[in-house]
Amino acid sequence: MTLSTRIIACLDVDNGRVVKGVNFTDLVDAGDPVEMAKLYDSEGIDELTFLDISASVSNRETTYDVVGRTADQVFIPLTVGGGVRSVDDVDRLLRAGADKVSINTAAIARPELISEISERFGNQVLVLSVDARRARTPSGFEVTTHGGRTSAGLDALSWIEDATSRGVGEILLNSMDADGTRAGYDIGMITRIREVSSLPLIASGGAGSLEDFAAAIEAGADALLAASVFHFGIHRIQDVKKYLSEHGYSVHTGSSL
Repeated sequence: MTLSTRIIACLDVDNGRVVKGVNFTDLVDAGDPVEMAKLYDSEGIDELTFLDISASVSNRETTYDVVGRTADQVFIPLTVGGGVRSVDDVDRLLRAGADKVSINTAAIARPELISEISERFGNQVLVLSVDARRARTPSGFEVTTHGGRTSAGLDALSWIEDATSRGVGEILLNSMDADGTRAGYDIGMITRIREVSSLPLIASGGAGSLEDFAAAIEAGADALLAASVFHFGIHRIQDVKKYLSEHGYSVHTGSSL
């Protein structure tokens, strides 16, 4: 049985507002996260991802509030990430209404966190967010932190293999070189990661044309995440799904196609 490709909208949240830029810089306000979540739900998005991009202590209460209000309004899977540093953080986000939690920097600093979360809640709730860029490493890709500005000193493929063995359930692969550029997903990166991991793989960073979405599926992505093309009305969600369906890819079409 062929599984349908999921289309995911990403909401980068800063101080309770959705923002978007290029390579995590020059951020502009894109709207209220709860209202945008409701809109995307009505338009047929399969999942939503909230990322607290500043993840300060003061922002944490705002994040819990946004998650709770969103969970009250929409009934599609919701992944939340940014600043998750402990099992207790995961517990509180799940109680607030998140279905899955993504981790990044804290897992790099202390990989044991992956197994701790997986053993407590099951790997189905745990998404490993990998902000990767092209570099002179064995695989040609390295892991970064701080919005792609700082090298983590890890080869991306080696890190994903390690994290997979520790119990993550899904990989969110974000190309920092392509993020916000609308120049297309990094197909080479997706292909290389697919070679070392059989986990569900979410492609992120660079969605622009409708053809970009199809190319990422061909490279091995199980789900396609996009932000600016949806936030600024370049493509409607149903346009993406219609294009993919007409070109032979299985998607959750809903009643409007």
